[in-house]
Amino acid sequence: MRLTVNTVEETQTLAARLAKLVQPGDTILLNGDLGAGKTTFTQGLARALGIRRPLKSPTFTLVREYQTENFPLYHLDVYRLGEEGGGDELGLAEYFGGEGVALIEWSEFIQSELPQDVLIIDLSRLDQDETGLLRTISVRATGPRSEAILAALEK
Repeated sequence: MRLTVNTVEETQTLAARLAKLVQPGDTILLNGDLGAGKTTFTQGLARALGIRRPLKSPTFTLVREYQTENFPLYHLDVYRLGEEGGGDELGLAEYFGGEGVALIEWSEFIQSELPQDVLIIDLSRLDQDETGLLRTISVRATGPRSEAILAALEK
């Protein structure tokens, strides 16, 4: 699935659609350069899940936990781990496949720790025009659960 969006609202609308589909145990990877829209997407997902408090980036804490009505949302930003990784020593794997939904930014730094079945969302900036900042959002799946989410998103 590939979309072009040019407003914050369009990005957050896709995130809200995803929020209706996720369930405990799901892992979502958000990939993209700085300014690609990862935080915007995360804010839309959290708001649609009923999280009302401001969403802060977990860049310096690695993980922030938010409680929805039905499950916790684990927002991980592992950028500070760098190319050395280190998620295994920190126990990050306990956030995957459990009672909550894990949303991970900069997942390339902990590839060996990730579950096999994940939904991958790639965000990239295209250009700025008079209507806003153009972005592409591509969504891929790597297993049966994430494929079911992707199929429902495409409807």
